Parts: sequence; C-alpha cells; structure tokens
Amino acid sequence: METALDIAAAASSENIAAAAPRDREPLGLLAGAGHFPIHVASKARQRGWHVVCLGIRGAADPALAEVADRLLWTGLKQFGKMVRLFRAHGVRKWTMAGKVNKARGFNAKWRVLTEPPDWRFLRFWFGRRHRDNRDDSFLLDFIANLNDGGLECMSALEICPQLLVGPGILTNRRPTPSEWKDVKFGWNIAREMGRLDVGQSVMVREQAVLAVEAMEGTDQAIQRAGQLCPRGGFVVVKVAKPKQDMRFDVPTVGPSTIENMIRSGAKVLAIEASRSILLQEEQTIGMANRHGLSILSLSAEIDCDYSSGNL
Repeated sequence: METALDIAAAASSENIAAAAPRDREPLGLLAGAGHFPIHVASKARQRGWHVVCLGIRGAADPALAEVADRLLWTGLKQFGKMVRLFRAHGVRKWTMAGKVNKARGFNAKWRVLTEPPDWRFLRFWFGRRHRDNRDDSFLLDFIANLNDGGLECMSALEICPQLLVGPGILTNRRPTPSEWKDVKFGWNIAREMGRLDVGQSVMVREQAVLAVEAMEGTDQAIQRAGQLCPRGGFVVVKVAKPKQDMRFDVPTVGPSTIENMIRSGAKVLAIEASRSILLQEEQTIGMANRHGLSILSLSAEIDCDYSSGNL
C-alpha cells in the first residue's frame, strides 16, 4: 500500500513548512495525554531542538522523560507557572500536543481544591467572562495569554507534518454501499458540529445519528454509541473544523480509537484527508485489518460512488 502519510506530507508542504533544525534552541512542549506528545518530543529532538516539556499533571505520560531533554510538571490552571518555567529554560517558541480532560479540569466537583488555579489563571478567567468557553475561544485566549508572556505558539505539525494522513481507503476492507451512505450522511453533520465548535465526531447507523461528540471526547462518544446500538455496525465520522487552527485540536486517531471501535461495535472510521493526524500508522491500520474494520481518509467535500465503493 502506498503510504498515506507520505502523500499527506507532500500535499501539506504548501501550507505547513517543516521546522528546520535549530542547533539546540529550546522548544517548549505543553503535553496532555496520549502518544502524540511523545512523538512530537522525539521528532523535535531529532530536528535539533532542546525540548523542554511541561506535562499536565494527571494527563501527560511520565515516559516523556525518556524523549524530552527536560520534563517538568504543571497543573491545568497554572498559567503563571507555565510562563515562568518556559522562560526560565530559555523557551521562546512552544507547542501543545495531547488530550486534556476539560470536563475533569473545569467541571469537576470541588474543582478549586482538586485543580487549584494560580493568579495568572484567575486574571485570565475573570478577565474573559464575556467570552464563551468553546474550545476555539478558550484556546485562542490561552495562546494570547502566553504570548503576552513572551511565548510564541507554533503548530506541532511544523515539526512532524508527516503525521497528516493522505486520501484513500487505508485498510483491506472496503465499506459497504450502506456504510458509504452513512459516511456521507454523518460527514455533513460532523462538519456542522465543527463549525459550531461543539465536537469533531458523530456516530451514525442507517442514516440516524447515534451520538455526537461534545466535551467527553471521541472515545467516550464511541462508547455511548455502542451502548445505544448493541447490534453494532455503525460508522464513526471525525472531521476538522471548517476554519481549523492547526496549532491545536487537530483531529487525531490512533490505536486507542480502533480499540474503542472494536469494543463498541463500530465498523467504519472516516477522517478528513490532509487535516487529520494518524498516530502509530502501522499499528492502527494493522489492528483495523485484523478485526475487519474500514478506515477512510476523504477530501473535505466527499464524492462517493456507493455502487463501486470508489472515492
């Protein structure tokens, strides 16, 4: 199979330039959960950066210590500490990668005690009370806050653009005509949810929506769809927002996505070509093939031939 990541890297070169080696210039990495931060840290070091990683406590993998030059820890609501630590280690440019459980951080019971904020966060929070807390609104304000502290945010994809997946059917199994219809049906809904900045994914069976991702994240939305559709056979559609900021919240799938689909009974995963990240490609596609799942990487405006299964 022609490697989809090679296609994506070439296609994205006009929009995302790979970061050149920096002769050990410090790069800040704000790390959440998952494998993505580990990959970014490893690739950045290969490209010549000195990686200073701030792990979000309770989310980031301690294994980051093995791939970053320095691993430090911070709370989700300790903006002042983030700025101080990055600047103390000479960081001027930083990036973010990995999942953060927004529900745990901001909606948990006794959240002030379990996730104590610092003064910089409190000034940020109460200074933006007129703003909503959708992901884009919050993260753009967060980036601006760190920028005021002398820290410039860059996309992790400037370091590893090859993670963007190219177009094609990535697995051995092709979707059935009815699954193609569910993909197209779900695609338009997922794009609208992205436009509203609600979530990136929808789960569909027989052109009916089983679940829409919100704050809980894609994995839990898939699990909920499986509970609502015990016979399985549903489709997962995950797309970028129409005006996706590639510095954060880029749609990402990997082995954990496939594991959740297998447990929940999903059969097809449709993602957006050149605007989605595929982690651990060989493992992800291999697992899907072993369990008879389909993974599709489609252009922004899909045009499916349902009878033949061609893109």
